[in-house]
Amino acid sequence: MLSEDFLKYQAQTTPHPLAMEISHAEGCYIYDTNNKAYLDFVAGVSACSLGHKHPKVVKAIKQQLDKYLHVMVYGEYIQEPAVELTKLLAKHLPESLETTYLTNSGTEAIEGALKLARRATGRSQVIAAKHAYHGNTMGSMSVMGYEERKQAFRPLVPDIQFITFNNCDDLNLITRKTAAVILETIQGGAGFIEPNQNYLAKVRTRCDEVGALLILDEIQPGIGRTGKLFGFEHYNCVPDILVTGKGLGGGMPIGAFTASKAMMSTLKDNPKLGHITTFGGHPVIAAAALATVKEITESKLMPQALEKEQLFRQHLVHPLIEDIRGKGLMLAAILPSEDLVNEVILKCQNQGLILFWLLFEPKAIRITPPLTITNEEIIKGCELIIQVLDTIYQKQKAINKII
Repeated sequence: MLSEDFLKYQAQTTPHPLAMEISHAEGCYIYDTNNKAYLDFVAGVSACSLGHKHPKVVKAIKQQLDKYLHVMVYGEYIQEPAVELTKLLAKHLPESLETTYLTNSGTEAIEGALKLARRATGRSQVIAAKHAYHGNTMGSMSVMGYEERKQAFRPLVPDIQFITFNNCDDLNLITRKTAAVILETIQGGAGFIEPNQNYLAKVRTRCDEVGALLILDEIQPGIGRTGKLFGFEHYNCVPDILVTGKGLGGGMPIGAFTASKAMMSTLKDNPKLGHITTFGGHPVIAAAALATVKEITESKLMPQALEKEQLFRQHLVHPLIEDIRGKGLMLAAILPSEDLVNEVILKCQNQGLILFWLLFEPKAIRITPPLTITNEEIIKGCELIIQVLDTIYQKQKAINKII
């Protein structure tokens, strides 16, 4: 059986994977091999920006397949999809963010950004945030602010210091020894924590004062998910280095880091090949990403993301929901306990709605649907969540009454 082979031959990331056997997916639905439909409120963990098998993304992939696949390591040959993608990103970014290095994943882009910051400044110290998540390769893990996830893999990259997100008192820890401060624009694994009290602008000012670079990780909030193409546009702050991934590929694997041309040029000489990748900028993936960014920027999906956020907030009201965190279609419903979160996610899946967890906040339910989700699909999914919560709530009340 395929399920047995999955558990035997494919490496697992948890002791108890959900192990749904997938047949196909389209739009905002995923179908198992029994042809049961599941409304997708997760979008491949924020990766499937335009839903599943979006016709414009599929068309771009098929057209590129008929031309050529991989032909040369990154940065040597002129390949139209990669050039057009990086040009389009520059068009929608501040002038200081003009040159993009394409990678295979978000964590690889973080690695490149950290190397770039050290190379450009000649400094080594990197300051990151407690409860931050930037990926799982060794450099990315080194700036992860969650010791339980790191301790088994030490020693990691040295000269990393941690500050508390949204705590301005910690900003004096950013000094002339600091190469870069790396932050998620909205903290993801920590529970979709937004910056408050102009925090990112204050970090930006402090970095300027001491000559440190600011790296903003937009792997989750970027590419339209928060109602703007990049999350930093909400917060009066422009980074020196911008990192994207996930939703950029429209369901294909990609990452990218963007900086000024002058800064990025430090990676090509002294030493040459300062950062290299074989498959970064792959033409098929770049074609998919180009179609994705075009659709998001040329449609009304970004302003609609903010309208859809309000629809979620309107319909997810229940005594067991303590808070809805996040912005746009990067939302987390906060419940009273981890056990309750587990129960809701699993019961909703049984009833045809896909929800998921966050890495470090056990009381959070991830709600990150495709940007293309309709109002009707939002209401349908929210009603199912409320029904599941009602069942649990009534059972709790009955138990308490008996006690």
